[in-house]
Amino acid sequence: MAVIDVAAQPGLPSRYRVVPGSCDIPIGVLPKTSTTAPEKPEDIASSLIEKVNSSIAKKDAAALASLFIDNSYWRDHLCLSWEFRTLKGAQALSKFVVESPSAIKFELDHSSPFKAPHNGPIDALGEVNGIEFFIKVTTAFGNGRGLVRLAQEGEEWKIFTVFTTLHEMTSHEELINGRRPVGVQHGAHQGRTNWQDRRTADENYEGKDPAVLIVGAGQGGLTAAARLKMLNVDTLVIDQEDRIGDSWRHRYHQLVLHDPVWYDHMPYLPFPPNWPIFTPKDKLAEFFESYVKLLELNVWVRTELKSSSWDEKAKQWTVVLQRTKADASTETRTFHPRHVIQATGHSGKKNLPTFKGMENFQGDQICHSSEFPGAKEGQKGKKAIVVGSCNSGHDIAQDYYEKGYDVTMVQRSATCVVSSNSITEIALKGLYDEAAPPTEDADTYLMSLPLEMFKLQQTKITKAVNQNDAKTLEGLAKVGFQVDRGPMEAGLLLKYFQRGGGYYIDVGGSQLIVDGKVKVKQGQEISEILANGIRFADGSELEADEIVFATGYQNMRTQARIIFGDEVADRVGDVWGLNAEGEFRTIWQRSGHPGFWFMGGNLSLCRYYSRLLALQIKALEEGIATY
Repeated sequence: MAVIDVAAQPGLPSRYRVVPGSCDIPIGVLPKTSTTAPEKPEDIASSLIEKVNSSIAKKDAAALASLFIDNSYWRDHLCLSWEFRTLKGAQALSKFVVESPSAIKFELDHSSPFKAPHNGPIDALGEVNGIEFFIKVTTAFGNGRGLVRLAQEGEEWKIFTVFTTLHEMTSHEELINGRRPVGVQHGAHQGRTNWQDRRTADENYEGKDPAVLIVGAGQGGLTAAARLKMLNVDTLVIDQEDRIGDSWRHRYHQLVLHDPVWYDHMPYLPFPPNWPIFTPKDKLAEFFESYVKLLELNVWVRTELKSSSWDEKAKQWTVVLQRTKADASTETRTFHPRHVIQATGHSGKKNLPTFKGMENFQGDQICHSSEFPGAKEGQKGKKAIVVGSCNSGHDIAQDYYEKGYDVTMVQRSATCVVSSNSITEIALKGLYDEAAPPTEDADTYLMSLPLEMFKLQQTKITKAVNQNDAKTLEGLAKVGFQVDRGPMEAGLLLKYFQRGGGYYIDVGGSQLIVDGKVKVKQGQEISEILANGIRFADGSELEADEIVFATGYQNMRTQARIIFGDEVADRVGDVWGLNAEGEFRTIWQRSGHPGFWFMGGNLSLCRYYSRLLALQIKALEEGIATY
């Protein structure tokens, strides 16, 4: 398979072209279907799957197309190609499937009532009835899983959506459960070493090179390393921080995850049953350290990537690392990995605007939110300005208020606001909660909706959460805080997918604004930083002893340019946002530069996509896929 150079844009399919901004995916349209629930959904599902298998085996595109409604979707993650694809329309998807080089076969999954064929809402909200069921997928090189939704067209049942995602490759399955290592050699063996000796040698890379180097030991780097380890791909993770987890430890003092625990589990080691619903940053940092130890991941902290270069002919990197050891001595090591993964965070370098007069500010502190240490105690009466109105901005403003500061938030554009209660009790309820299905099943279900239909679903969820949050939203509007409903009123998740920000999960900050305890300066650009505050475009001024810019981060590609140079950054596409098919751009997949990958996202996205990233690398390592 040829590598795609996204810089060479003419002639490429639109989904690969580097375009400014994320594609604005349209909202899907549900099929018109009967409201009568079928008596035997099992028989209907079984018959259709048998016909699908027969049509694919015969490579009969016309027969396959006849099994789908016209406005149908097939979302595929690595089962039919080494790409993330969403095909729309019976003719287009049937052509794609029968022409795929990978043979594919389906089987109904009866392992639980949740997975077996059953009558259910094909819009995932209960408004349009149909049949849904999980499937087991067999491909030419492995097996996967997926989900199918059926809709009734007249008297006939047809397929509305199919989702397929690769789970493992034949003969290269994960080394877990029945394939776990023995851990010992019984009997007498000359030169035998114990576990600690072997572990130390492995971690120090004595006489060997890693196949994969990961830069960054946050959730992106650690989940990717864990998946690669289970596939027996030697992986070294490096991080500049002093300890694993410091990327969370060093963030502002009051930070707590806004996602509930059920949505945030990590691969192989879910959080314990007594874990709090919302995870404090330092507790997450401690878990990361334990995760590395328990899974025996190779992580070097206090390590810098000093230089890197790609050998096109040898298909390998040359990387020079400088490592500071526990005894404060330093060593320089040169490795030749075949893959490098940038896992330096969801975004790139901090987005710190430059304003006239910043160097003349005479207050106590002016910084980006990533550098904010937390509000100081005993500062009652001090004035603080927080520039930015998303998660970090609200959390920092709340921290300032609790320490007695006079706080003003500067909001330059509208913010999508959803309460934490609405997230847990409406948006994620039933899929990620205490009584929900196993996490991997929930992930399959969530990913099974093509983005157009997911967007439609999210418009309905957004209406429900806004109704639940109506009092808060009305209060915000009265004090001049602007709220939006996300792209095409599809809410918080779509704004996250398309922009990577622009939202606030309300954990108390909104009420402070409603009550006037945190003031708002809305809709004015900053024209100048004064010695003791800020002047705005309308000529108004605000005094400040401290100013924090909660203004987000740039694209991950900007960080690639800093770390790996122009040669790499010029070949890769923009990261994050959606392509023309509604799949994420560049991240977790071939980047446009051979042997270079991006990894990041929240804990949930890292959990799901880390498997797919690792499978792509394993396939290249074993010659199952080629550049």
